[in-house]
Amino acid sequence: MRKIEASELIINSDGSIFHLHLKPENIADTILLVGDPGRVDIVASFFDNIEHTSCNREFVSKTGTYKGKRFTALSTGIGTDNIDIVVNELDALANIDLNTRQVKEEHKQLTLVRIGTSGAIQGDIEVDTPVVSEMAIGFDGLLNFYANRDKIAQLDYEDAFTSHTNWNKKLTSPYFVKGDNETINKLAVLGRKGMTISAPGFYGPQGRVLRLPLQDSDLNEKIESFRYENKAITNFEMECSAIYGLSNLLGHKSATICAIIANRVNKTYSKDYHPVVKKLINDVLDCLL
Repeated sequence: MRKIEASELIINSDGSIFHLHLKPENIADTILLVGDPGRVDIVASFFDNIEHTSCNREFVSKTGTYKGKRFTALSTGIGTDNIDIVVNELDALANIDLNTRQVKEEHKQLTLVRIGTSGAIQGDIEVDTPVVSEMAIGFDGLLNFYANRDKIAQLDYEDAFTSHTNWNKKLTSPYFVKGDNETINKLAVLGRKGMTISAPGFYGPQGRVLRLPLQDSDLNEKIESFRYENKAITNFEMECSAIYGLSNLLGHKSATICAIIANRVNKTYSKDYHPVVKKLINDVLDCLL
């Protein structure tokens, strides 16, 4: 079997993986991903006990049990570049022997569920309501660096979308990828299903204008009007596409649910989304039991 070299899989002196500072025994099979490191404490506040805590940069984790089931809460920070680190290192903890640096013969499947916040791009989605991402649309380009990208992507959606938007070839090629249907259906009782764009930035890539003009000032309107197989794009966030893409390639289950804290069409914003997110976390934990 091929040995993965030290420069490719970096292991800390204590035996933990490079960025996450976790060892294989520190993670549960079901992992709740949150962007904000401070939100890990909110997730863990529902745990019956906490067995492990780790912190390095924006990557904070706590593993414990909730109503008898083991969970890990892990912060990712913002952006698909961080998701590339998180998902690959979680997979390595599950499926690579860190001592021999070889892939294990038996594959272990993880369930990764992102709980986040998001902005709606359809006028009928009210703030403070959840959207479950049935499909993610990557504006980030991350998945394009990996082989077999086209085997897991929804190529017909990509063609329809790039045609509808007259997609500028100077931008990264967008990709459409589905989450895990079983996990999504468990969460669907909490909110509306939709298609979610993961943008590589908060301002220009999501159509916000402060002092810099946009390359395509009509792009958000094109996104809002896009329909394919009677499905519409519902919301913007910044991580889902990489979670779905890498999970599909690596053989893991993944789902994303976000509280809508702004409606970009109606120009509305949540008066206080913090209790909404806290309730959503508790509801997700119950759905995943």
